[in-house]
Amino acid sequence: HTRYERTYDGLPVLGGDLVVDTAKSGKTEGVTKAVKTQLKGVDTSADIKASAAEKQALGAARAEGSKKTDADRAPRKVVWMAKGAPTLAYETVVGGLQHDGTPNELHVITDAATGKKLFQWQGIENGTGNTQYSGQVTLGTAQSGSNYTLTDTGRGNHKTYNLNRGTSGTGTLFTGPDDVWGNGQASNLETAGADAHYGAALTWDYYKNVHGRSGIRGDGVGAYSRVHYGNNYVNAFWSDACFCMTYGDGSGNAKPLTSIDVAAHEMTHGVTAATGNMTYSGESGGLNEATSDIF
Repeated sequence: HTRYERTYDGLPVLGGDLVVDTAKSGKTEGVTKAVKTQLKGVDTSADIKASAAEKQALGAARAEGSKKTDADRAPRKVVWMAKGAPTLAYETVVGGLQHDGTPNELHVITDAATGKKLFQWQGIENGTGNTQYSGQVTLGTAQSGSNYTLTDTGRGNHKTYNLNRGTSGTGTLFTGPDDVWGNGQASNLETAGADAHYGAALTWDYYKNVHGRSGIRGDGVGAYSRVHYGNNYVNAFWSDACFCMTYGDGSGNAKPLTSIDVAAHEMTHGVTAATGNMTYSGESGGLNEATSDIF
């Protein structure tokens, strides 16, 4: 099937997805719409200013525990169609950090006529688990001069980076002179990198060998992993914004959340985002999380 993203008078339509099922012959077999309401008669002139929508979004983020005082980007006009009649609205995305240190990507939809908040959802998905080291394993790496890097050239050039307790940026690509990574102990920073890298490889292989899918988006491009996120951060998460998995080091920075099942869980969030594009809220959020748990 093919998913189409709709627009109205040049504005993106949120919640108005349309899926066309096509036979191998090219014949259209069916069309599925997210909503049955007709997309017409929307006045694209806003009665409230974008700054008012941004203020509301920041208030919603603070209510969730965020300390962010500015939106990540200016509110954009959209047509909101997920809850019935098409409505002109603003979408504001607030970044920063959530109450537990997880990056924030809060999307807030504000009615452009009344200023009422119509909906909000969190763009960052979380997964939790316990570190289970896999013993001595084979890792896909790449040679760069006299050094090696955690770059899996056989799996879409998936790379693994060290955030070194930071909470932003890509981090530093794991690099070493001997192509031996970690020692099985959390005190060695390479160990978590090896675990995350191995989990990503196994998950890539599963989707390719079982489902014929090459990479998260099916385009042969690898995501990347970031380990050693934050300080005593007891969680892991997938982010569409960076197309990456990120792992904390757990309580006391002694139990990195880089087990195979956590890696598979987070990468599956990426697959869900690339295929189902489910809003991480309500029933669709539950299905999103459940899909990662099942796979």
